[in-house]
Amino acid sequence: MATFQQIMDLDFAYLETFTKRIQTNWGAVFVDEDNPRYYDANHAHLASQPENSEEVIHEVTTFYESRGIVPRFYLHNTEELGDFKAALIKKGFQYEELKTPVQVWNHSLETERKQEEITIERVTKHNKEAAIEIECSIEEFGGSIRREAFEKEFAHPAFVHYILRYNGMACGTACLYRHRDQGRIESVAVLKAYRGEGLVGPLLHKIKKESLQQNIKTLWIFPINESIQRVYEKYGFETVKQLTTGHAYLSGRSIIEIQGT
Repeated sequence: MATFQQIMDLDFAYLETFTKRIQTNWGAVFVDEDNPRYYDANHAHLASQPENSEEVIHEVTTFYESRGIVPRFYLHNTEELGDFKAALIKKGFQYEELKTPVQVWNHSLETERKQEEITIERVTKHNKEAAIEIECSIEEFGGSIRREAFEKEFAHPAFVHYILRYNGMACGTACLYRHRDQGRIESVAVLKAYRGEGLVGPLLHKIKKESLQQNIKTLWIFPINESIQRVYEKYGFETVKQLTTGHAYLSGRSIIEIQGT
């Protein structure tokens, strides 16, 4: 069974590839002043009730507002943070909770079905722009703000990005992030016009084969909703945990609104 600490350790390692982590006595602050509108790169992380909620909220609010960034928190163990959530709302923060399935590949590798209309290639400097255009067109990824994070990931040795072409047209992406003996699938995307063509399966198959070649022990994926969770289950990903994440923010759009869930 996956533990919360395992999941957080992998998540922090992943975040630190494109943003800076500042450890505090109550949690952590992530900041990337070069990409201030990217939620994952700019938020405070908190998983236990602090001694003084108002002091923490003031510290985080001052930190981000002094840099022209919207203050936001990602909260875990939300059932233990009732006092903190109440203090956030009192200070004018909007609040939402998101259910996130945690899935792990069961190491079953289906027989690859040859489809001549589908090709998958590794992203290089020569085809990178096509991959970026796909991911920036995906509203759930944050739109154009995805570009800066993609560039940082592409330059980092822990990532392998792939681009899928259907009848020669670039229309899908996915990537494998590796941390020690753990792997994480990120940025699975297919352009709207090509959804329903069965393109997610070949992308996942490619990454599963790559994870075996890299001797990755555990391959994780975090679907954003139950519908996508069911899709991944068809390809050998078993749900091992359900996380509840709180998102508190002073202004802007909610994650639920962005994801359309």
